[in-house]
Amino acid sequence: MAYPIHRMRRLRATEPLRSLVRETHLAPSQFILPLFVCPGEGVRREISAMPGNFQLSIDELVKDCAEAASLGIGGVILFGLPESKDEVASGAYAEDGIVQRAVRAIKREVPRLLVITDVCNCEYTSHGHCGKVVNGDVDNDATLEWLAASAVSHARAGADIVAPSDMMDGRVAAIRKALDAAGFANTPILSYAAKFASVFYGPFREAAESAPQFGDRRSYQMDPANGREAMREIELDIEEGADIVMIKPALPYLDLIRMARDRFDVPIAAYQVSGEFSMIVAAARNGWLDRDRAMLESLTAIRRAGASIILTYFARDAARLL
Repeated sequence: MAYPIHRMRRLRATEPLRSLVRETHLAPSQFILPLFVCPGEGVRREISAMPGNFQLSIDELVKDCAEAASLGIGGVILFGLPESKDEVASGAYAEDGIVQRAVRAIKREVPRLLVITDVCNCEYTSHGHCGKVVNGDVDNDATLEWLAASAVSHARAGADIVAPSDMMDGRVAAIRKALDAAGFANTPILSYAAKFASVFYGPFREAAESAPQFGDRRSYQMDPANGREAMREIELDIEEGADIVMIKPALPYLDLIRMARDRFDVPIAAYQVSGEFSMIVAAARNGWLDRDRAMLESLTAIRRAGASIILTYFARDAARLL
């Protein structure tokens, strides 16, 4: 019997051949680096659950932003740790809030770097929930006012993109209306459109000091079992004016990234969250995985699934390798 004509291994024989026919490519410009900004000066406090990531004062943050720009990384997204917290999340929308001051500093020192701001309340509320608590639950519509005010204050400070992550119904429309009324019609919205109530956020809650003080966030973040509902959430956010939509987390939801890519004609982002990062780092430190290969393979999987933008704590390391 004649040997088959098609030998699939022919194009795998050498790295130049593999590179020539590679279907999915990574580039630093596809990455967004999450950064945590805190009060003080000269602060670079490592996050124990996320080795190599830090809570940074504004002066140190600017240094990391300059490095990100030099590596060709697509941009940064900022999470703020305020000096104090209260029940009305006032630090989230204060004109001199920690994120607002950080944005202004970055735009002075690294003006060409794309700056995205996370628009949420959990880091700023004394109870750790993402909105106004009424009778033990988050009041959806009252929270929209806080979110809209935060987005406008970020845009006024110079943010290039605002990214609501709270999962309140109607928040994209409320933010779009507020931005337009304040003269920021050209400021895009990157919506955390399908954000799941995931166990993989654990390390982030240490980093952002944002764990809820009672209950959990399952009444507003999505049930991990629901894929069709995720498509409905994305569809509604696009109808309300979202320019970019995001699925969070990434690796456990690759099927939904692909489903969204096939269904919607807008840029798709995915967040490789803290737990995904920390699992790889921990396994590598124990000698169970090659850190660099696991990092690039995971990012390639997210890209192959259909995400054109990847928020990842590996942004700097991956950029150096690429």
